[in-house]
Amino acid sequence: MFLCQTTGVKIHIGSDHAGLEFKAKIIAHLKQNGHEVVDHGPFEYDAQDDYPIFCIPTAQAVAKDPNSFGIVLGGSGNGEQIAANKVKGVRAALVWSKQTAELARQHNNANVISIGGRMHDEAFCLQLVDTFLAMPFTNDERHVRRINQISKFESSN
Repeated sequence: MFLCQTTGVKIHIGSDHAGLEFKAKIIAHLKQNGHEVVDHGPFEYDAQDDYPIFCIPTAQAVAKDPNSFGIVLGGSGNGEQIAANKVKGVRAALVWSKQTAELARQHNNANVISIGGRMHDEAFCLQLVDTFLAMPFTNDERHVRRINQISKFESSN
């Protein structure tokens, strides 16, 4: 298994009922690798829960702490990413391959990832998490410029 190269990072995590079981496994994995994890729920299974209730507070916590990262989980990860991206200062990326996890950090300086727990097996999803956390932002001028354009739009609305 690919091991996370970055340790001691604060990571906020939230899911819906579809990601609940897998969230516990990710939390254990992250703690084993020396990270501080803040669980924003849910804490028990409820098939009728709504992901925004858990994913938005996860994203808000990341926005308040620029040195932290976030993970949002659901069945597909789509709605969870959309909810997280409504929070000013959050750049949430839906990751489904190692390359999308790498590029989310390298090119977009993403601070939250969204994973569809029903889309991949556990080992692969843990690789996506570790890949994301291990990748630095390139700070290339073109990427900084694009992120600044997004931030400017976000601030003006």
